[in-house]
Amino acid sequence: MQQVLTRDQVAPRFKWDLTHIFPSDEAWLAELQALRADIATIERYRGRLAESPAVTADWLEFSEQLGKRLGMVYVYASSQYAVDTSDQAAAARESMAIGLHAELTAAASFAEPELLAIGPDTLQSWAEQEPRLARFAHRFDELARQAPHIRSAEVEEVLGQSLDVLQSGSNIHSVLANADLTFAPAVSSTGQEFEVTQGTYDALVTAPDRITRRSAYLSYTNAHAAHENTMAACMAFGVKRDWFLARARRFDSSLAAALAANYIPTEVYHNVLGTFVRNLPVLHRYWRVRRQAMGLDELHWYDLRAPLTQSKPLVPYEQAVKWICAGLAPLGKEYVDTARDGLLHQNWVDVYPTRGKTAGAFSSGAPGTHPLILMSYTDDIESLSTLAHELGHSMHSYLTWQTQPIVYCDYSIFVAEVASNVNQAMVRDYLFQTLPSRDYQLGLLEEALSNYYRYFFLMPTLARFELETHTRIERGDALSADTMNAVLADLFGEAFGGEVVFERERVGRTWAEFSTHLYAGFYVYQYMTGISAARALCNRIVAGEAGAVDAYLGFLRSGSSVYPLDALAKAGVDMSTPQPIQEAFDYLNSLIDRLEALLAS
Repeated sequence: MQQVLTRDQVAPRFKWDLTHIFPSDEAWLAELQALRADIATIERYRGRLAESPAVTADWLEFSEQLGKRLGMVYVYASSQYAVDTSDQAAAARESMAIGLHAELTAAASFAEPELLAIGPDTLQSWAEQEPRLARFAHRFDELARQAPHIRSAEVEEVLGQSLDVLQSGSNIHSVLANADLTFAPAVSSTGQEFEVTQGTYDALVTAPDRITRRSAYLSYTNAHAAHENTMAACMAFGVKRDWFLARARRFDSSLAAALAANYIPTEVYHNVLGTFVRNLPVLHRYWRVRRQAMGLDELHWYDLRAPLTQSKPLVPYEQAVKWICAGLAPLGKEYVDTARDGLLHQNWVDVYPTRGKTAGAFSSGAPGTHPLILMSYTDDIESLSTLAHELGHSMHSYLTWQTQPIVYCDYSIFVAEVASNVNQAMVRDYLFQTLPSRDYQLGLLEEALSNYYRYFFLMPTLARFELETHTRIERGDALSADTMNAVLADLFGEAFGGEVVFERERVGRTWAEFSTHLYAGFYVYQYMTGISAARALCNRIVAGEAGAVDAYLGFLRSGSSVYPLDALAKAGVDMSTPQPIQEAFDYLNSLIDRLEALLAS
């Protein structure tokens, strides 16, 4: 195992340099205090936005700048804490930045109701009269779409005050799962014991030793079983919360309310799940081939993510950067040069695992900073792929920040996962073509199939479960541990198609292991839409289709200035149809073909 280093043992070129945001902690504190003072002056705009287009323009420009400054304050503080969670001074700075965000939100809470009171038609006419308002035309259109679901000031105040209380189910489930569950140790085939925790389970259930995997799986699921009734009560509360908020905002279903936040029609959701069900035979085939690849008589749940090879090629960080840049070459010299410079010379990436560093990987940053990628690179294909994925997010943000005004510098999760998966797909395709050795081919297949396991099996099955549980609550039925276990066991049974041996109660209880995702209101289906849109875009780019690269780069530069479905349509993907999902299933089939061919050889 790789030794975990302290921060001072890592060379500066492999760590973030946050001085491009603020030169020192003292400069950061001075800006925080100055920003707090400026937030206090917001009150001068209260009750005045309807006075004239000029006053509204003054307010919107002022609020943009406050938002940009707050973003820089928060990114500096949160980034310091992310790389060393034992740093209490950094923790305090992050807390101060979060508190300042709450102050700004409260101080500016009058603005949206006042804009809605002016009226969408008037705002659009003002955008034509006042040049400074022209860029807000799309934002005014968003307000017009939201208007039917905005309630009176009194109702909005009550709904706002209730949000914290309505998170109780999620919060209790999370505390129970992360703080109060106790797990028996996992035991290997040689009798060695391993501690099972939320942080170690993933490594144990993907271990090469099958006895270790099975033992960890039983330990983990037994702990959840011991508290399933409490967790079921939390989950039922979360579903009822969604239905309450949907009705309060005059939506006819929880699904419609959730998708409206990204301006996605419910037909898209049903397209995704319908295409998934039609392609279940692809999954059934994969389980058969995986069982053969592993030389097993029976494939169990704890075998679904087991390694396919013990020979894992080493991929040092600098080599990963070379291969990533080569794989992204079709996107053009400017894109690749910017990415290479960020990865090697501008300290975009905090590369290696260090003590106290936040687990996992993410891309951060804000207008006024450069992108920041956190990961724990471990010299393997999985780390290379993670780096390519997070670089996709970072380049999406970078190009948006370079192009859009502050008001459109964010983008929805519906499009965010497209950019990251395009990078992964392009790099993976390039490496499949240029690394012919069996070890590399198996390693690439293992990484790709692991991705599709999560995006094209687990998440869409949970999305079907989510739709069923919400439908039951909306028609007045009750939810219990037994009913939820039965629903999810049936859905997993369909996805297994008789190729995987499983215990209904144990597998049906998988919902209990998701103390965050299933409380986010129809969130998980977007894993499938993201990778599907990415696959379709990658196919166009790699095939050299005329205009494909420019259309994709235009998508990356659009931020939130265009509605998500429209932005993807302009890039060449129509996510209102099943076609992109089908293309991704066709690609999954091709991966299974590759695996079969390697086994035959």
